[in-house]
Amino acid sequence: MMPVPCWPGSHIALLAAALLISCPAIAAPAQTPPGNAVADTAPHGAFGPYLAGRFAASAADTAAAAFWLLDASRRDPDQILVLDAAFLAAVMDGQADATRLARQQNNNQLAALLLAGADAQAGRWDRAEQRLRGLPRQGSVQILQPLLIAWAQAGRGATDTALATLRPFAESGPMRGLVSLHAAMIADLADRPRDAERLLRTALAAMPEPSLRMVQVAAGILARAGHAADGARLFDGLARGTDDVALAASPALRRAALGGRPVASAVEGMAEAQLALGSALRSQGTPDLAVVLARLALRLRPGFAPALLLAAEALADGNHPGSALAVLSAAHPDDELAPLVTLRRAMLLDGADRTEEALTTLRQLAAAQPAAAQPPARLGDVLRGRGRFPEAVAAYTEALSRLAPGTANWPLHYALGIALERAGRWEEAEAEFGRALSLAPDQPAVLNYLAYSWADRGLRLPEARRMLERAAELRPQDGSIADSLGWVMFRQGDLRGAVEALERATELESRNATINDHLGDAYWAVGRLPEARFQWSRALDLGPEPAEAERLLTKLRDGLSASTAAR
Repeated sequence: MMPVPCWPGSHIALLAAALLISCPAIAAPAQTPPGNAVADTAPHGAFGPYLAGRFAASAADTAAAAFWLLDASRRDPDQILVLDAAFLAAVMDGQADATRLARQQNNNQLAALLLAGADAQAGRWDRAEQRLRGLPRQGSVQILQPLLIAWAQAGRGATDTALATLRPFAESGPMRGLVSLHAAMIADLADRPRDAERLLRTALAAMPEPSLRMVQVAAGILARAGHAADGARLFDGLARGTDDVALAASPALRRAALGGRPVASAVEGMAEAQLALGSALRSQGTPDLAVVLARLALRLRPGFAPALLLAAEALADGNHPGSALAVLSAAHPDDELAPLVTLRRAMLLDGADRTEEALTTLRQLAAAQPAAAQPPARLGDVLRGRGRFPEAVAAYTEALSRLAPGTANWPLHYALGIALERAGRWEEAEAEFGRALSLAPDQPAVLNYLAYSWADRGLRLPEARRMLERAAELRPQDGSIADSLGWVMFRQGDLRGAVEALERATELESRNATINDHLGDAYWAVGRLPEARFQWSRALDLGPEPAEAERLLTKLRDGLSASTAAR
């Protein structure tokens, strides 16, 4: 079976538990409810506003959540549950009340981090350090605490003390690269270019595939140490990449990084620490906590584009595209990362079912960035996702034409192959799948799609089976691949093997209409007629496409024949 992408789900909690446990995925500001409407309809006690705030939080509407929960906290200031909820909502909506409410929290790590940041912004570095030292050394704070303490020490001018704080963590341990990078930024801020370069090269050695943000920071440090060419080469590496980050490696961003300090103060350094941990946690599947850390970073550095992107992407992970769009609305249009923000915004618009806006945005970006492959590639993704396959073919073809000579990009050939196949241009599609496999011979997705297409057409069945057996080795828990393998066995007449493989596929993806349909065909072919009808009925209940539903109804009425076999 051909794979279908999906968004992962997300649990939204209301209360601010300790950072080591969980945090809520509450989104960016929306319009505050009108004051006169609230006055006219709100109950006299705290219970009504509290429930309204909880409902708003569950819908990822932070402006409404903050409005109602702050109202509830004013009505009943002694209720801890209400106070905790109001504090968290205020943090996530960027409300000034968050600082006041933080002072009323007990043993709350989020409150301590927020107040330490407020102390830092006011120049109370000793007080900030004291708060940070009071955090328990457990959970995610184990990573964040020494970085923030070192930045607090740097803020009061104690550079040697700050570097000494980080030294044990920079010399060994899983976070060696991140800690070395922050040590390099602290040395750079103190105008110690040789120390900064040494520490940076340690960080680069520990993280050989630097992120966009790391390249921004590293290029400036290297330039100030007299190695601007090395910094430029880091940008060259990003620009040669095939993912969306390559779009951001623009001449404007390069000039800004090489000519200035992306981290210009200790307060901004603290924001960098929160951003780095949030990014790491998002990549590990913890989007809720990533949103919280991005919000803390934005309190220290308002409008900070990398933090806005992190918050938006984490919210999108939690299936809140509208809230993610609201976050990105705070990005400045002249920011060096504006093209990347625009690209992300377009994909979020499509996720929010505002597809025509997404297409317009992508076409405008493609025109403004005539050498970049990413805008037309994402345009193709949106069009393909909406079933507009001929248009997707044109977009992917344009994206491939923009690649630099010698650039290998198997995903683009694969995506073009899918669009061509769905547009009814099989021979061209087959050629694109072949090109993708020549670039990535063991890519399970390509092996699966091409082999399934062959099996569905009754073509090259032995080769298709070998390819699918290899794909199944690489991804043994992939139900789509198990289904494809069972289907090619069915086409070969290996009915016993087909039943086993398709039963395995339904175990892995029990709610997939195509897989249940295929298993019904296999059951019918081996004489298990009642079980076949059950599987077809189940497939019909799982929302197949109209043509598939019609075929299922025919099979339920007449049984399986060559003309009604699943496709």
